[in-house]
Amino acid sequence: MRRCGLALVVALSVLGCEAPPPPAPYEQATEIAEFMAWLLEPAADAIWDSAGQVITEAGVEELAPTTDEGWDAVRNQAALVSELGNLLMMPHFAQERPDWVEISRGMVRAGARVQRAAEAQDAQALFKEGGLLYQVCVSCHQIYWREGRFAATQAEGAP
Repeated sequence: MRRCGLALVVALSVLGCEAPPPPAPYEQATEIAEFMAWLLEPAADAIWDSAGQVITEAGVEELAPTTDEGWDAVRNQAALVSELGNLLMMPHFAQERPDWVEISRGMVRAGARVQRAAEAQDAQALFKEGGLLYQVCVSCHQIYWREGRFAATQAEGAP
């Protein structure tokens, strides 16, 4: 009986002394404002600049790509948007904010939809899916972007 009691004490002691989690295997390279300005915004702009029409005095200008290389460029930027959405879910950006994570997941999905439209070389689908990507971006800005800065940076010390 004594051995069982001693074994129980040892087991409980070990369980109560959990080792701290190992450090993350990555290093943060940008703050959130830089991430957005240097990485995400240029990728999204490349998509939006390739969708829809511009009407001028000279007539209607179609923005959709006209070559395989142009469609490939849009596809590549869409894949980048999806992967950047994944990066935004990393702990140093997400900071245990479920709304941030859900918006980031929406970005991953929207980027994938734009990618499929580009692969199909479908100008109408590119315009539609680019619009959905825009809505994802706006949903984040409504919560976190204030007066040219990310509000969470000031309010919570977060990205």
